[in-house]
Amino acid sequence: MTLPDLDDLIAEVDRTCEAAHRPGGHEQPDWLALLTSAAQLSGQLQALADDLVEDYVEHCRLHGCSWTDIGAALGVTRQAVQQRFHAPHKRYGPEVLTEGLQQAMTHMKWAAVQHRNNYIGTEHLLYGLTAEDNTGTALLQRAGAVPEEVHRTVGTRIGMGASQAAERIAWTPYSRKAMALAEEHAEQAGSPLIDCDHLLLGIARIGRGTAADILTEAGLDPAALQNTYDRSDSGE
Repeated sequence: MTLPDLDDLIAEVDRTCEAAHRPGGHEQPDWLALLTSAAQLSGQLQALADDLVEDYVEHCRLHGCSWTDIGAALGVTRQAVQQRFHAPHKRYGPEVLTEGLQQAMTHMKWAAVQHRNNYIGTEHLLYGLTAEDNTGTALLQRAGAVPEEVHRTVGTRIGMGASQAAERIAWTPYSRKAMALAEEHAEQAGSPLIDCDHLLLGIARIGRGTAADILTEAGLDPAALQNTYDRSDSGE
């Protein structure tokens, strides 16, 4: 993997900043607008880097590494790394999930194990959600997508790993965020259980990760999915 080049990042800021250049092209660019865009892009990159580190801290903890060892690996004290990462991640037991979502999660873990992945990313979530009929596939159909095609596509995007510890699989930060958003959707809908369509909406809302890319390629942006869900929920 090649890291982004500074010139490429500068070009991206210039390309995406709507106020970068003044009409006519005779005046100086709006440097403050460009600075704002650069700061936003920097923040996105930093958030991505933080998620990467958090994911591997989670794996280290799962496999018995001490906070002292993790701190040493990161070049900080044990206290510093505990303060940053010690907050426990919420666990969702079967009592808060519909049977459909429990079955989808079985497919998610199966996909990770079969590909020797020691993590469950958004691609595994989408694979599991589209493995059989449920409220998630129904939402995709109402939004104009073919669940079987989405399932085949995501299946080609799951990379083969080298993990031999399939029984210790950690959810990635994006996957945990998707689940937290799914819980929000369930609460807003007045549902006591989290269902497949709620998790699909959560994946779309994150807007990053393999699954979000696949949904976008299928023409399913977060707003489109949410509008479809709202219409069906209101009986339209």
